[in-house]
Formats: sequence, structure tokens, C-alpha cells
Amino acid sequence: MQSSTGEKVDLYLPRKCSWTNRLIGAKDHASVQINVANIDASTGKFEGDIQTYALCGFIRGKGEADL
Repeated sequence: MQSSTGEKVDLYLPRKCSWTNRLIGAKDHASVQINVANIDASTGKFEGDIQTYALCGFIRGKGEADL
């Protein structure tokens, strides 16, 4: 839900698996979230942006998260 100013006001926003697009529930204790930093190609320094990947426990259990 959004407020009149466009801000998200929900208390809980579920994550989605980056691989399968499944919702990651609150009870999925095998899920992981990995933040990868974006690096400037010319200087090799951290730009301040990150890319977030969330993997559900189903993918980790199948052993396909290592690809």
C-alpha cells in the first residue's frame, strides 16, 4: 500500500526469489539474501550501489544455488 506521497507504508514486504520468482515466506529459514557491490570499471572503486539477490530455500535445497 502507498500513501498519498507515494511512500510504501506496509509493515511487511515479502521478498521474491531471484531465480524462481517465488515469494519467500517469513518461515523460510533456509533462504539467503546476498548483496553484491557495483564497482566502477575504470577506477575499480565502490560506486555506492548494490545489486541484491534473494535465493529461496527450495533452490538452495536442490543444490542449484551454486551455479
